[in-house]
Amino acid sequence: MKIRAILAGALLLGCSIFELLGATPIERSVSPSGQFVIYGGDAAWRGAVSALAERTKANLLAVLQRRDQWGAAIVVNLQSPAANLPEIPATALRFSQTGSGLKLQLDLTISRKMDFGAMERELLRAILLEMIYRNQPGIASGATYVEPPNWLIEGLLALAPNCDRTSLTNALAVPGRITPLDELLWERPELLDSAGRLLYRAYSFALVQLLIESADGHAHLGRYIDNLSFTSNDPLADLQAVFPQLAGNDQKIWKSKIADIKSSGRADLLTFSQTEEKLSSLLQTKFVGTGGRDKFLSFEDLCQKKPAPAQRLALQKFSQELLLLAAQANPALRSVVQDYQQVSAQLALGKLRGLAARLADLKTLRSKLSSRMTEIDDYLNWFEATQLSTRSGLFEDCLNPSSLETPSRGHRKDSFSAYLDAMETQF
Repeated sequence: MKIRAILAGALLLGCSIFELLGATPIERSVSPSGQFVIYGGDAAWRGAVSALAERTKANLLAVLQRRDQWGAAIVVNLQSPAANLPEIPATALRFSQTGSGLKLQLDLTISRKMDFGAMERELLRAILLEMIYRNQPGIASGATYVEPPNWLIEGLLALAPNCDRTSLTNALAVPGRITPLDELLWERPELLDSAGRLLYRAYSFALVQLLIESADGHAHLGRYIDNLSFTSNDPLADLQAVFPQLAGNDQKIWKSKIADIKSSGRADLLTFSQTEEKLSSLLQTKFVGTGGRDKFLSFEDLCQKKPAPAQRLALQKFSQELLLLAAQANPALRSVVQDYQQVSAQLALGKLRGLAARLADLKTLRSKLSSRMTEIDDYLNWFEATQLSTRSGLFEDCLNPSSLETPSRGHRKDSFSAYLDAMETQF
């Protein structure tokens, strides 16, 4: 009886301990959009990962020009490095099908030495996987899943705002053989050395930029991502099916794109006046009207009503030209050029709200900047004329107050002059 009582007490004690442990809530954070559920770490780590995940998704949606319509949540598990398990990878993405739908879990090992670039890369991979299988709930368990290609991930990361692409353009500027497009699509970056991976990222950036710069490229790239689960063993044919302009002409277009990036990388930044001149020229572009008395419309006129399909195509090309100008624009005007590009992109989507007022504000800002730059030029001209270490002497009379006094001349020695000098000393 005593043994039974002891066993019963131990069992009750164990159950109570497990109940207490089970009642302890697991700390987690949910991102603002609700798609990312982050476990582990402290609040600061979870907040940082949440911000990075949301920014990565926002950059992708901006490239695809889509709204956020996520269907499956992505679980991010933050774990500390284990000294007894050094072989655990820093990032691990788990993708499976459950009875309730897709399950995406990204395990991240957090530490002070962690690679945030690798973290962003895996977050983007998870977001793309969710997009690919968003509308395919009936996938059998254990089926093979198609992951987004590495060139797509690297190219999208390189297109992110505020990304320094100097190293990429410099890598493309090195003389050498241009990797053919079909070879690039098969390349595995994990097998390359550091220089090879840099060149691979540069080529990936060039390819994604080439695709979105084509006619209706943003929508076509989104369609390509949606159909990745149905791809064949020929990645070039799959790409040409969505981007037909590449069919039969892919190598010529590819080499031309690489040459354009090389030339833009070598070009210096434009001056303020050069940027203003090019911007003014672009803003004077005339768009074909939809009929009636207005055969041609200005950019400001298009902001008054929704553009027609043909005008939207012209606006997309116009937006790309502004984007190229922003890459070489003077820093004082770069944000203005980018604002014009955003206005044109919104107008191409048929969003007119607030565009007229925004254009008026940009026009006023350009006028103020031009006036201020004129004042700066005048000051610099004055400084150059007056503060040079080696002076020409042309402005000495104007700048030296002592030079305004009449210089004393040597006294004459004749008798009349001697008499006048004597009288001057007495009176």
